[in-house]
Parts: sequence; structure tokens; C-alpha cells
Amino acid sequence: MSWTMVMGNFPRFHTFLDNLHGTLTLTKCFPGWQVEWIQQQVVKRRIKRDYKPGGTQSAYFNDPKWPSMWYMHCSDNTHHCQSDMNIVGAWKRGYTGKNVVVTILDDGIERNHPDLMQNYDSQASFDVNGNDFDPMPRYDASNENKHGTRCAGEVAATANNSHCTVGIAFNAKIGGVRMLDGDVTDMVEAKSLSLNPQHIHIYSASWGPDDDGKTVDGPASLARQAFENGIRMGRRGLGSVFVWASGNGGRSRDHCSCDGYTNSIYTISISSTAESGKKPWYLEECASTLATTYSSGESYDRKIITTDLRQRCTDSHTGTSASAPMAAGIIALALEANPFLTWRDIQHIIVRTSRAGHLNANDWKTNAAGYKVSHLYGFGLMDAEAMVIEAEKWTTVPPQHVCVENTDRQIKTIRPDSVVRSIYKATGCSDNPNHHVIYLEHVVVRITITHPRRGDLAIYLTSPSGTRSQLLANRLFDHSMEGFKNWEFMTTHCWSEKAAGDWILEICDTPSQLRNFKTPGKLKEWSLVLYGTSIQPYSPRNDFPKVERVRSSPVEDPTEDYGTDDYSGPCNAECSKVGCDGPGPDHCTDCLHYYYKSKNNTRICVSTCPPGHYNADKKRCKKCSPNCETCVGGHSDQCMTCKSGYYLNEVTNSCITNCPDGFYLDKNKIVCRKCSENCKTCVEFQICTECKHGLSLHGTKCAIRCEDGKYHNGRECEPCHRSCATCAGGGVDACINCTQGYFMEDGRCVQSCSTGYYLDHSTESGYKSCKRCDASCLDCSGQGDRNCTICPSGYNLDSGVCVVGTVCKDATEESWAEGGFCMLVKKNNLCQRKVLQQLCCRTCTHKG
Repeated sequence: MSWTMVMGNFPRFHTFLDNLHGTLTLTKCFPGWQVEWIQQQVVKRRIKRDYKPGGTQSAYFNDPKWPSMWYMHCSDNTHHCQSDMNIVGAWKRGYTGKNVVVTILDDGIERNHPDLMQNYDSQASFDVNGNDFDPMPRYDASNENKHGTRCAGEVAATANNSHCTVGIAFNAKIGGVRMLDGDVTDMVEAKSLSLNPQHIHIYSASWGPDDDGKTVDGPASLARQAFENGIRMGRRGLGSVFVWASGNGGRSRDHCSCDGYTNSIYTISISSTAESGKKPWYLEECASTLATTYSSGESYDRKIITTDLRQRCTDSHTGTSASAPMAAGIIALALEANPFLTWRDIQHIIVRTSRAGHLNANDWKTNAAGYKVSHLYGFGLMDAEAMVIEAEKWTTVPPQHVCVENTDRQIKTIRPDSVVRSIYKATGCSDNPNHHVIYLEHVVVRITITHPRRGDLAIYLTSPSGTRSQLLANRLFDHSMEGFKNWEFMTTHCWSEKAAGDWILEICDTPSQLRNFKTPGKLKEWSLVLYGTSIQPYSPRNDFPKVERVRSSPVEDPTEDYGTDDYSGPCNAECSKVGCDGPGPDHCTDCLHYYYKSKNNTRICVSTCPPGHYNADKKRCKKCSPNCETCVGGHSDQCMTCKSGYYLNEVTNSCITNCPDGFYLDKNKIVCRKCSENCKTCVEFQICTECKHGLSLHGTKCAIRCEDGKYHNGRECEPCHRSCATCAGGGVDACINCTQGYFMEDGRCVQSCSTGYYLDHSTESGYKSCKRCDASCLDCSGQGDRNCTICPSGYNLDSGVCVVGTVCKDATEESWAEGGFCMLVKKNNLCQRKVLQQLCCRTCTHKG
């Protein structure tokens, strides 16, 4: 039985097992520890959101599948491509996902896939199921664990490597968390969601509770805390980005509002549309969906092309599983355009740039803020080019306010074939400046209902502006008598509308013949949670209405009177609509965004806090610790980046002059990163140079020394894979040296070298290995460019050298004459120059 214990603040959680019939004594197990709470871990059912089914050549890439990738570019005359997501447009602006890190939370990722290995990031990867750092999927005859590898290829498959496909963010770094191939508990989800949050930018998840039309389930306490910590502290305080597939329960009449992951304000819930723009048969409808990308549709509609297990590719990736990583790739392009976007900035940009286009839905409506929105598609099809353009010029949205409006707690009876209506006049918490919401983002209804058959209920919420959201639809297969207990329904449909006014909750009971009519349902309580801002995020700064400027005494920093009545010119762009006393940023009566104090104690308004400062509270920028360049607080352990001459310790978030033992310097980002667990010193995460006490170096890995042919699994020495002579772990990918009859090739032991590799006998260890041929050869018999055996297309083989497929200029006997041009080229050692080598290919390759 598995238990989890929390001591202090998350993520200090610890998992342990008790004996089958034993007892548990915490004081003996953990003496002196302060245990906040302990929880038995329950195995959860989590489903991957693909479904099992009941041209003109592009000038861009040499990847074989590129011309068929219809969802990226419209160039196929055999299919009517009505609209695309303008991904190529974002590429043309120079954005390909560089310096952005995405991880796929799934059943593993084939890190040695030719389309993934170049962009693979070990620091964005972990095997939660196996509790190690290798996320390779478990292989079986059915290729059950293909899901994560397929999702990864959509995001970051390498472009122009002639292998298969192209990722949307083909220069992004990609990792994988293997967490679905085993028991999924609250702890497993929390560990996955909180992996390396200062390194990973985007977490993509294409799974969730059963899409069976009867399940109501969501994240438990640890996973909820992981989400909250992620958006609060991830990405150095900008917030981790969680992208989620909305669900594939359409055929079961499921409703994604019953999925607490897609229904969360912290996730970006992504829906699907078919190539034709029609609703796919698997699609679920709900008000929490933010936007849409392409995926599969009917059997005749084309599907998504991506990487597949066993280093292959597929053109059959399907469902909302394919849509979520597509969205993650697009968001990676936007983050490259502006790395300082917060998690809320990204949602705002998606709302502003997505478009209804050719997406077919009967419920498209325009909300009071002017946005078209649908329960099928959210705010529409994502537009990559529009997103990067918006990101380039984006100003951080004002701080998020949360207003909880507690409605009356009078119990209301829900009678069959009737509607219960509850009206609440909200103020948006106008009496509390720290919680005041004027302009809406997410709206949550927290509700408790008892009912004899939950599937007979439908719930609607109408905003003060008249926008009606369906929070729940009837579910044919939901026979549960449990109702809802403090369940949260979320809608995005009121985005940017005003919060204050009458909110109308309606509960409709449409009885089926399968229930007990003697027991009526009851609305026990409900509350309204409004998320948004007190300042309009997008108003043109200089177009505010003129207000009567009345001089009031400032709360802090009194300054001399600049003569309000005498100044009638324009205010600085950083002044709020309250007004100003002059044209400069130091003349504002109130600041639009932030302010800092100059040396003479003058308040200066700015759009963002300057270097060496952080946003403290009430718009004020305060100074960071002396060694910090940017920070999230004033203490030495709250740095985000460091001043010149210092390195950021990624564990302590402090700025130091040298990396300590157990850390290595990431020169690209000037960060001291943690070595893998057993290293004392290292040059990269899993490349140890010295081991901790009791361990020995096996190649570049530290492990307890076992006899040759065995490795230590944490408890005992266990045999290596049959192909390994020595190894650092189980499996074919953990070999250090290969056994007789096998050769090392790219970290694996093989019985014969693959095409493009040759057998090298000269290794110092005495073990033979397969090494990659020279770049000019397609296949070869040895090292260098003069041992080719097969040449690429367009080249001819001439005495072991691949030369351009034209007749040599020196093919005639005369050119061999002593003193001829080509002989002079050879005598002066100029054959290594490519132009001369091709011009004098026969002379240069001739022995002697």
C-alpha cells in the first residue's frame, strides 16, 4: 500500500510503502519530523486522448512527410485547404522555438528517435513510473506506449534532416515524463507537473479521467498544489504553462466540464477541428475550452503526421491528443518572441488572436467585449503568426485579482421538468481594492447539488452582459446519485466583460425513465469566483476620457505642487487615467503599471520594473539582492538572473561566483545546474567526472560496482541486457561496453552496423564500435571521406570518394601530363578545397 506524507511546504513530499499486514509507526520512521498530513495514495484511471478508429512539393524542407503536413501549410491541390494556423508565417518572422523547453507528460518519449534526438533535453525528462532519469517508453508487440513519442514529434521534430517530419517549434528543446505506464496516483501527477519548473516552460498533457460520459474527476490535493505552485513560482515567477487536451468523449455524450484538469483556470484547454472545419465525432463541448487546433475527423479526413515508436513516423495521430501538443508548439513560438510572457499573458494572447474562420458550430456568439466564442472551439483556431506579432509588442497584463462572491445559502428544490433559477447581484468585490475585479478573465461557479440521477442535469450561467455559458449538459450514461460536492465549473466565455451586475444561474432537470422520481434534487449552495483585473488590460494608453483633475494628498511620497490647473497637455504613456501634473513619467498622479523610487525619492512610473528590481506590491518596484540582475523578491535566494561575474544556482536561486560540488556550469544560460544524483562532479547532467563515496565511474555514469555483466538496481546486482558486457542500468540503452558479437552504436549495442556507420577496431578499451561515416558518404567502410561505399543522390563514387555527379574536368589523358593544372593542384595539396576537388576529381583521388 502506498502512502504520501507532507512535511512543511510542497513539494517536500515523501512516498513510502507499508507491509501488507504490518503497522505504521511514524515516530519511529521519521523521528523529529513535523508531519502536516499523511494520505493513502489511490490509483487513478487516466486515459490517453487519442482514439482507436471503430500534392505539390513544398520549397521549405527536405523531410519526406513535409509536403503532406496539411495543417501547417496549404499547398495540396487534391484537398481543399480552407484555412491554416499560419505556422509558416511565424517561421518567416524568425521564430522556431529556440531557447524554449517543452515536456510531454505521458507514457515516455523515444529520446533516440532521429527526429527527436537533436532537440532532446534530459533536464526536461524523468521516468516517474521507474523512478529514474530515462523516459524511454516500454516496448511491447502492440506499441501501446507510442502516445508520448507521437506528441513530442508534433512539438519539436527536427527539420531538414531528411528523416520524416517537422515539428511546429523545430528548434525547441523537448523532454518527456514517463508517468502513465503504471499506477497513476495524486503523487505521480504532482511529481510530473512540478518537474524542474525553472527549466521547463511548457507542460503538455494529452490525457485525463475516463471520457465515458459518467465520470466526474479532477486533480487531488497534491496535483492541485503542483498547478498552483507552477503558475506562482515556475519560470522564475512568470508561471509554468500547462496545455491540456479537452477530451475525446463525444461519442459517450461526455462534457469536459466534468474533467477537473481541462476545467481549471491554470490549464489551457485545447479542442480539435477536422481538416474540413467540421466538428470531429469525438469532440466534447464545454465552456472552459480556450482555443482549437487541427486533428483527425471522419475516416476520410486526413490525420496528423508525427514521430512514432521504433524510430518510425506515422500519419495516423488522432483526437485531442494531437491538438494539445500542436498548441504547445505554437505557444513555444510566442515564448521565443517574448520570453517574459506570464502564464496569463499567454491566455490573453490566445483569446485575442484565435479566430472562428471556417470552423462550423451552431453556437458561435460574440460576447460583450467583442470576442467570438463557442462551446466547441473556445475562441477559435489558433494563429501562430498573429500570436508572435502580439507577443513582440505585448505589455504584461495587470495583476490578477480574485473575487469570491458568496451567494445566499438557501436550499432550493430541483423538480423534474423544471428550471431552478438563482440571481445574484455581484459587485466584483468593489469594497476591497486587492480583490476588486472589473474586467473578467475566468469565471468559476462552485456548486453543491444532491440529485437522484446526475446525468439528467444541465447548468447554465448568464453574465451581467447577457453572455450565456453552458456549464453542464445532460449526460446519457451518468447514472450517479452522488450529485456534485463543491465542484467547480469554469467558463472563459465572459472574457474581458464587466464583472458587476446580475449573474443568473439556471439548473434544468430533464428526467430520464431510469431514476427514482420520489427523491427530488436540491441546490444546497453555490458561489461565484471571479478572476480578472481592476484595470482594463488593452485600453490605448492615450485615449482615456478626460477627467476633472482634483489634487489629492498622495498617500506616500509627497512632492511639490506642479500646478495641476496650469497643465493641460498629454500625460505620459505610463500614467493611469487618474491624470498627471506634467508630461513626464515622474508627473503621474497614479501609475498605469509600476513605479520605482529614484535617488532623490521621486516616484517614476514604468511599464516594467527596471533591472535589479522586482514587483513587490501595490505596483511598487523594490530592489533585488545586490548580486541579482532580476528577481522575484528582495532576499538572496530569490534571484532569477545574476549580474556579470555571478552564476545562478538553480536549486537555491542565489547568485554565486563558482559552482559547488554536485553542480556544473551551463555556459549558455550562466546557471549552475545540478548533476545527476550520484555524481560528485560533472560536466553535464548525466556526464559524471567524479563519483560520490561508495560509487565508481562506469563510462560517464556513477554506479555501485558490480561484477562485469551486472548493475546495481538500488537493492542488489542484477544482470545487464544480454547485449551488454558492462552496463549502468537495465535495458538495451544502458550498455557501457558490448558483449562478444555486439558493437556499440549511438549508445546501443547492435549485432551489425547500420547504414551510415562503419566498424571501428581501434578503440582503447578493446571493444569494437560502430562510428558514423563521413558526412559526404551515405555508407562507408572506414573513417574519412575516402572510404565511401555508397554516395548520396547526385554524387558518384570514384575510388572511395563521393564526387558531384558530373564528368570530371580532368578525365582526358592530356590533363595527366606533368605540369598540367590538376597535377599542380595535387602537388600543392589543394585537393582538400571542395571546388578544386570537384574540378580535378580524377587527379585528386588517384593514388600516388
